[in-house]
Amino acid sequence: MGDMDGIVMLVLLAILCAFVVQKVTGWLRLSTPARGAIMIVFVLVVLALWGQSLK
Repeated sequence: MGDMDGIVMLVLLAILCAFVVQKVTGWLRLSTPARGAIMIVFVLVVLALWGQSLK
């Protein structure tokens, strides 16, 4: 069950981050590619942190 808790947390964190990034990029008037780049970097960092926690 421990692995499922981590995956559920990742999904919830991704939803929260997507909402925050949408609001911030709208406020800063960033382009769509910049928004995508921010999301990709966030996903890679979170997956790296999750991978480290599995050791």
